[in-house]
Amino acid sequence: MGFAAFFSEMGWGNLVMILIAFFLLYLAIKKEYEPMLMMTIAFGMLLTNLPGAGLFHEELFAGGQVHWDLFGAHDPNLPHPGLLDYLYLGVKLGIYPCLIFVGVGAMTDFGPLIANPKSFLLGAAAQIGIFATFLAAFAMGFTPEQAGSIGIIGGADGPTAIFLTSKLAPELLGPIAVAAYSYMALVPVIQPPIMRALTTKKERMIKMSTLRQVSKKERIIFPIVIASIISLLLPDAAPLIGCLMLGNLMKECGVVDRLSKTVQNELMNIVVIFLGLTVGATATANTFLSPATLKIMIMGVVAFGVASACGVLFAKLMNCFLKEGNKINPLIGSAGVSAVPMAARVSQKVGQEENPSNFLLMHAMGPNVAGVVGSAVAAGLLLSFLG
Repeated sequence: MGFAAFFSEMGWGNLVMILIAFFLLYLAIKKEYEPMLMMTIAFGMLLTNLPGAGLFHEELFAGGQVHWDLFGAHDPNLPHPGLLDYLYLGVKLGIYPCLIFVGVGAMTDFGPLIANPKSFLLGAAAQIGIFATFLAAFAMGFTPEQAGSIGIIGGADGPTAIFLTSKLAPELLGPIAVAAYSYMALVPVIQPPIMRALTTKKERMIKMSTLRQVSKKERIIFPIVIASIISLLLPDAAPLIGCLMLGNLMKECGVVDRLSKTVQNELMNIVVIFLGLTVGATATANTFLSPATLKIMIMGVVAFGVASACGVLFAKLMNCFLKEGNKINPLIGSAGVSAVPMAARVSQKVGQEENPSNFLLMHAMGPNVAGVVGSAVAAGLLLSFLG
């Protein structure tokens, strides 16, 4: 029986991980912290730490490689692949994050970004948090590959963090995924103090003019052009950007409604289940219960805070060059992280606290969706240099 394994030398580690899984299930179900993925990640963590279940074997993916020879081995002394080992191949091969990006693209409205192209700059500025944290993590003793994976948490984009970490530092996939989705859920807690500290009351009360109407032709051309340009400039970003823009084109072209609805619903839901379970399965006691995990959690919140601050500060800098009447409310700069649409809603909420007649939501959606593109580009840059 598996109960006996709890009394072995490493059994305490499995027991601790099971308790952590219970806690994450509580956060997902009771507190609704990113429940769509947090619940499945926590349950995957539970399954992989049940002694004797044999659902996931780290040996099959040791050294960051897929040991295909072990999948077909019949030697009783070698690990026999379990269910989660097979499902994890979708993460290791970069399939699940890209499929999720197809669904994200189909649910994303790039209209506010097209109507106000300056939003691209705010989305780009927020990615500074990724590279600042990369340097800090490297200075703390992490390898360049691990530092890059930790830094991407600052993009507040779970699928991107999983995609990059599975390529660069698969041994950190569990803690990085938990950190990424935890901080995405805590956007309403983390961002407002930073936003208020970096802006004045007068700046928070700035009203922005209504965005222009974006034509259907612009909406169709946009994903095609962006996918082509970014993939040519940065080929390593092509899988994420290409899938994101494919989903968006399905939504905007109006001739494949069935496909658009499928990727938004059925495909997205199926992939989320597989992705969550298998990412959680990597959170074994050997890898999760280490000082490195605590450092990752700390560096993750630092990455997210720096990214939010950089977006706000860059908006303030842009105002130095804009005429009165065209000023940007700096609060929308914090939406440059890609936690869509939560970060944009936080900008709206903080803005209305100062001026109830101020409506920043659509303006904030511009940098918010730009952040989705920006985090994918940042992942591509890190992958091109470190992969």
